[in-house]
Amino acid sequence: MPEKHFDPDRAIAGTGMGGTMDLGVDEAETLEKAPGGPEGTGPREKPRSLWSDAWHDLRRNPVFIVSALVILFLVVISLWPSLITSGSPLTCDLAKAQEGSQPGHPFGFNGQGCDVYTRTVYGARTSVTVGVCATLGVAILGSVLGALAGYFGGVGDSVLSRITDVFFAIPVVLGGLVLLSVTTSNTVWPVIGFIVLLGWPQLSRIARGSVITVKQNDYVQAARALGASHSRLMLRHIAPNAIAPVIVVATIALGTYISLEATLSYLGVGLKPPSVSWGIDISAASPYIRNAPHALLWPSGALAITVLAFIMLGDAVRDALDPKLR
Repeated sequence: MPEKHFDPDRAIAGTGMGGTMDLGVDEAETLEKAPGGPEGTGPREKPRSLWSDAWHDLRRNPVFIVSALVILFLVVISLWPSLITSGSPLTCDLAKAQEGSQPGHPFGFNGQGCDVYTRTVYGARTSVTVGVCATLGVAILGSVLGALAGYFGGVGDSVLSRITDVFFAIPVVLGGLVLLSVTTSNTVWPVIGFIVLLGWPQLSRIARGSVITVKQNDYVQAARALGASHSRLMLRHIAPNAIAPVIVVATIALGTYISLEATLSYLGVGLKPPSVSWGIDISAASPYIRNAPHALLWPSGALAITVLAFIMLGDAVRDALDPKLR
């Protein structure tokens, strides 16, 4: 039998099962440089979290981009209305009442001779303030109460459920007419307090159901078996995984709260003159809709665009955070 000689063009590579196999140099180099991904498809990527995955989807969602730009514009003019208008919303001239568009006054004048453009710009401050503050209050109060009830259960959970049933039975507009009609303050805080008072049960039920679902997962049970405290379980394991539904509902509800403030102001129990609000302007322009429709059109349009932007933002966030919709 002829004697075998070592061939430098051959290499020995492990088979992964304790044996060896002869490979050519090119084949050995290919094996060394084989990608780490499954089936040689490419290098393995670090798995993304729910939040990074959601942000990845949101950046490619045109609905999110458009709504976010509109909301950003509203926030900017709410903080610095002088950037796009130099007038005062309280400066009126009865000689120009119900007049149409003029140079320097593109939206015309309302029934009291006030510049509609300036009042529309300053009205965004009231709406954004009420919407953001009310949403924060509702989210914090509802999330805390709902999370505690869902985590501990028992009598506290039953009592909270009955309390939320009582609040759900109260008509929102009727409750506003009763509660806000006795207030004398002319600021946004009574309206914000009323919205928080009647809005927290919805977020409470959402948070309660989400916590009940998350606390049954294996990683929570494992952390509890290892001796994790209640606070650690809630803050480190349950809350980060249960907060997504609350964020979605709160984002959509923000637009609803802005609409509710305008409705209450229109009925005369929310903000009152000389405060500047889209609801007040809509109410004041209603009797002159035939002679001066522009005074009603512009604040109504601004209100509709604002509410629509927040609802669109909430829908985009929901699509990004809900794994069932992927």
